[in-house]
Amino acid sequence: MVRRTKEEAQETRAGILDAAERVFFEKGVSRTSLADIAHAAGVTRGAIYWHFANKGDLFTEMFDRVLLPLDELKAASINPEEADPLGRLVEICTLCLRDTANDPRRRRVFDILFLKCEFVEEMGPVMARHQNNMREGLAKLEVGLRNAITKGQLPADLDTKLAASLLHAFVGGSLRDMLFLPDATDFGKHARQLVDAMFDALRLSPALRTTGNTGAAPAL
Repeated sequence: MVRRTKEEAQETRAGILDAAERVFFEKGVSRTSLADIAHAAGVTRGAIYWHFANKGDLFTEMFDRVLLPLDELKAASINPEEADPLGRLVEICTLCLRDTANDPRRRRVFDILFLKCEFVEEMGPVMARHQNNMREGLAKLEVGLRNAITKGQLPADLDTKLAASLLHAFVGGSLRDMLFLPDATDFGKHARQLVDAMFDALRLSPALRTTGNTGAAPAL
């Protein structure tokens, strides 16, 4: 009986997250109330508060569950024992783009984050958490790049801070382009090709070297 009750609680939680995803996508985050989500999920507002502290908490849980498949790859990329950290970084970027192009759930969630979420006062904690996640993501990218350098997979004089920023901007910009201009580029088909091009830039671009690069703009 206890096990069944636990299973039912997990099913209710998943149903609330599914409903939130649908309603946020249809109405936008700021225009969605917990009552709207409760109605869509077929539960009471009390049931929502049993599982989530507020709308921001619910939004965060909805977003986090689409990122879980990448956690193992992120951990591998920064693991000193990983033999191919560069390969793991390539996989992270490729999966992020390809899965968003091909997985309706992931696509909806990123659509909500980028296009249908106003970081107004009630969403302030969510914005702060998102900023913190971005900082952590940049830091992990840099650690992964340094790990790849120690394995001889990237140039020893690569500016890892700049390279991590470039990678992060590439993935974030690609996701936005995918949502704003869905017909412009087939990311499902070309994700790996685009990611390989990005990493070729990390290997070959003189602008991303710490030696002999003053940061000054070239004369025209």
